[in-house]
Amino acid sequence: MESLTVCDFDKLFIEDLELRKEKTWKIQGLLHDMVKGSLPKKYDAVYSLDVLEHIKKANEKKFITNCLKSLKKNGVFICGMPSIESQKYASKESKEGHVNCKTGPELKKTMDKYFENTFVFSMNDEVVHTGFYKMAHYLISVSTGKKK
Repeated sequence: MESLTVCDFDKLFIEDLELRKEKTWKIQGLLHDMVKGSLPKKYDAVYSLDVLEHIKKANEKKFITNCLKSLKKNGVFICGMPSIESQKYASKESKEGHVNCKTGPELKKTMDKYFENTFVFSMNDEVVHTGFYKMAHYLISVSTGKKK
């Protein structure tokens, strides 16, 4: 890995990264809101883990479009979120923030609007699989081939 840029709209998380990182790590924090705009440069990959479920459906298109604009031509977009099915086991506090959870097919359909290729994987505990979505607690999509 050449480098890693971590962005968040919450200054607290960026400050925490700066406090925790080792001097040898090639990682930088960037205070940025992906709903408001794309990143200042393009990247080989954009990872959105545990973010999309917090983005209101009304802002989903802006968020994903800005992620897309932040990718190089052949970039990869990786998106992870708790499944809608897992929400019956979530705490009240967690449910309040999870305003946009999806089923496996819904996540694929969403990503297919923006990418030529989308692969959705399921996860339970530490095991990633291509199994039965309705039993998955976490979903991960890997998308390539930005649509114009």
